[in-house]
Amino acid sequence: MTTEAPTQRRDRSHLLYLAVIVAVLLGIVVGLVFPAFAKELKPIGTGFVNLIKMMISPIIFCTIALGVGSIAKAAKVGKVGGLAIGYFLVMSTVALFIGLVVGNLLHPGDGLKISSSVAKAGQSQVTQAQNTTEFILGIIPKTLVSAFTSELVLQTLLVALLTGFALQKLGPSGVPIRKGIEHIQRLVFRILSMIMWAAPVGAFGAIAAVVGGTGWAALKGLLIIMVGFYVTCLLFVFIVLGALSWLIARVNVFKLFKYLGREFLLILSTSSSESALPRLIAKMEHLGVSKPVVGIVVPTGYSFNLDGTAIYLTMASIFISEALGQPLSLGEQVSLLVFMIIASKGAAGVTGAGLATLAGGLAAHKPALVDGVGFIVGIDRFMSEARALTNFAGNSVATVLVGTWTDEIDKEQVHRVLNGEDPFDEVTMLDDHGGKTE
Repeated sequence: MTTEAPTQRRDRSHLLYLAVIVAVLLGIVVGLVFPAFAKELKPIGTGFVNLIKMMISPIIFCTIALGVGSIAKAAKVGKVGGLAIGYFLVMSTVALFIGLVVGNLLHPGDGLKISSSVAKAGQSQVTQAQNTTEFILGIIPKTLVSAFTSELVLQTLLVALLTGFALQKLGPSGVPIRKGIEHIQRLVFRILSMIMWAAPVGAFGAIAAVVGGTGWAALKGLLIIMVGFYVTCLLFVFIVLGALSWLIARVNVFKLFKYLGREFLLILSTSSSESALPRLIAKMEHLGVSKPVVGIVVPTGYSFNLDGTAIYLTMASIFISEALGQPLSLGEQVSLLVFMIIASKGAAGVTGAGLATLAGGLAAHKPALVDGVGFIVGIDRFMSEARALTNFAGNSVATVLVGTWTDEIDKEQVHRVLNGEDPFDEVTMLDDHGGKTE
């Protein structure tokens, strides 16, 4: 009876992912054949993504609070957190630089003339611009609990870190509180598991609406930036991240990504790396990285290590400036992108977050360019998939690297898992982590 349950659950999980793929293909067909009807399906996709976004704050709070609270010495948190943040900043800079170079080589917006009607559509994407001081002050929530109802993930991160350190200071008396948070985490992951069974419906609605509203003719005009962006992300993941993974941790990045194959497929269907957050935590722990390191690096990386978003912001900014006939000078590019990489912290790969950050950054630095955002809205949904996949790949590699630097990784376990000798057990994750995505 014990041996039958795992097989049964794995089969159900396999069917879920097959259903997602079929739903995406059906969505494309419906969008092409019945475009008017397909546009009306947009609320279905939006509703599903909103359900995922609803779970972000409680997941990050529970994970970081438990990760920090489970470490015996606060100094250890500082070492792990310091290494992680330093690495994230360096890699974001590298990603920005690569996107900058490719964008200037491709000149994706040359020769395009954006009409005023299309350009003005971008105005609806702009949120109120923030300067750096307002952004920093915005990290502090108005109340302890308001962090969970705001859309700023950094507020949740701050409260979670304070809670984790407070649990450390409480010592033995804090154990019941930590147990309570563990129970809440189990409940949160069970809710997420239930939501993920709606993934096929959500994916169908989102894809159908995008294809129905955009059409292949419009996509052809933007093909160069799409292909350029995808190729740039691939080069970054397999050359830059692959080299770091092998040189520092002796981990084959192809084997690591094969191990995380289901998570990549899940992200591909939802265009959001958030949907795979619980599974990444469970799988990295199973891989051999210590629980405290995983508990700090993975959730923090979801706010600070957005390599795909950095590449997107760079190339999209160059594309828009050229399409509007207002190309950015090198100094303007650097100034704008430094602001954007700061503003993007906390975007966390959620569908649409990159577009909102792009619009906000352009509004803050060169308002005339905001008009061009409307021209890129049509393909943002497709580019968000590459952003999310790259962000996820970067965070998985970062966890292995930080675990190696802090000597908090079991190398023998890593080799066993990546060689298929110790496969990940879906049922174990369900029991221990409260029903993460099945």
